[in-house]
Amino acid sequence: MNDTPRDAAPEDEHRARATRQAPLSPIWIVPIVALLIGAWLVYDSYLGRGPLITLTMQSADGIEAGSTLIKTRNVEIGQVESVNLSEDLSQVVITARMKPEAAPMLVEDSTFWVVKPRIGREGISGLNTVLSGAYLQLEPGKSEEEAREFAVSEQPPVAPPGAEGLRINLLSQVGNSLSVGDPVTYQGFTVGRVEEADFDVETRRMHHRIFIESPYHRLVTENTRFWTTSGVDLRLDSEGVRVKLESLEAMFSGGVTFGVPEDLPRGVTAEPDTTFTLYADEDSARQGTFDRYLEYVLLIEDTVRGLSRGAPVEFRGVRVGTVASVPWNFTAPQPDRDARLAIPVLIRIEPQRLGIDSQTLDLEAWRARFERLFRRGLRASLKSGNLLTGALFVDLGLDPQRADDYQAETFAERPVFPTTSGGLAQIQAQVTALLDKLNDLELEPILSGLQRNLATSEATLEQVRQLTAGVQTLLDDPETRALPGELNATLSTLRDTLEGVSPGAPAYRDLTETLDQLERLLRDLQPTARRLGDTPGALLFDSLDASDPVPRAPTERTSP
Repeated sequence: MNDTPRDAAPEDEHRARATRQAPLSPIWIVPIVALLIGAWLVYDSYLGRGPLITLTMQSADGIEAGSTLIKTRNVEIGQVESVNLSEDLSQVVITARMKPEAAPMLVEDSTFWVVKPRIGREGISGLNTVLSGAYLQLEPGKSEEEAREFAVSEQPPVAPPGAEGLRINLLSQVGNSLSVGDPVTYQGFTVGRVEEADFDVETRRMHHRIFIESPYHRLVTENTRFWTTSGVDLRLDSEGVRVKLESLEAMFSGGVTFGVPEDLPRGVTAEPDTTFTLYADEDSARQGTFDRYLEYVLLIEDTVRGLSRGAPVEFRGVRVGTVASVPWNFTAPQPDRDARLAIPVLIRIEPQRLGIDSQTLDLEAWRARFERLFRRGLRASLKSGNLLTGALFVDLGLDPQRADDYQAETFAERPVFPTTSGGLAQIQAQVTALLDKLNDLELEPILSGLQRNLATSEATLEQVRQLTAGVQTLLDDPETRALPGELNATLSTLRDTLEGVSPGAPAYRDLTETLDQLERLLRDLQPTARRLGDTPGALLFDSLDASDPVPRAPTERTSP
């Protein structure tokens, strides 16, 4: 039993020695080489892989794992590997593998967005994705900080991050509805776009971020005003009917425009991220330049129908202010002197409208000036500015007759601007005063006098009637009717008589000769008359120193 194990041991030893001395079989070279090549390929593939990035977006519409590509300038630089939901199910998490050459593009300010068929205000885009499917577009940033997580936008960016221009912020009310991509214009020319639009629940304001391209960004200064455009602006107010047309793009989508008011200097160029106020229209933007004013309250006892916020306050046709609120603080206690309930209206006197620089404007001096004018009869009244729309405005005028009834008052911690009735209210007051005067008149004496005057008038009319009847009787008398014939006969006789004394008639010649003789007789009597004038007694006594007169012989008269 012991011999068998002792014989087997040398045989196993011999076999093991033979095995150690046998050479390696060539068949093992092929798997070793294949293993080395595989390891090298794995290592080379690992080294050749690009970075892995994570993208988040609200919806994975059009995105498919393993097929959706990532491009920049239409060159493929990556591919989507997986599409999953986030842990809180609020968004989509996309894992994408980028090519190695895309690694320098993955910086903090790089942007991604989905390219797919889209119809917008700028036309139709992304038609090439109808057959190939949507893809993700990468816009490289300018930052030097690497990043591997990015948010994907549904809309393409208005401008690339490194584009030259100006990005500023606008604050507005909820009513100013602007969306991303709306145009920013200057005098009708598009110079930029709206990049962001967010609503702040706490402040209840819209925050807009706009980008203005270079070189137009130099147009924005510290005194620039921004307002919305609606394409067609039709307005009916106290100043009449105004129609303003913008571009077709603004007509369909709206937008923002800006400018510097005429009464303000241009100012220095605005800095990036400056915040401006976005006004509802151009008038509101211009109104915003008058930032220093005096506030007064009008206590209107007439109707304020037709008076609206923004209505002008004028003095002899020159605008000096604006209506701020109608009505204003209606529940505040009113002065005891008012017999009727008045409507409080808040107005603003804006001296800057008169061309006064805000730096040199002294509001206290203007307040003292208005106090002096109140004592001289300055009063405010409502007047109609447009008969078509019934819009009213506040008119300021001097009424010296009311200069003595001014009393300084306040309403809700605002000074009261003295008022007077105007327009139809004045006519109504005048009619009421006239009726009061008529009621105060004593009509009985007046009626008695009128009755006596009527009786006298009747008697006079009766006498006129009798006189008319007598004249008619006289005219109807046959003798009166014969008077024209007799008058004609008398005139004929007179004409015949006058013809007898005409220059060619004998009677005319006889009359002429008689007048000639009378003239000679008067000539002969002139010496005698002269002598009698000198010596009245010459008819009784002859003159002693005069010779006796010698009678003259009669002269023979020659017939003509």
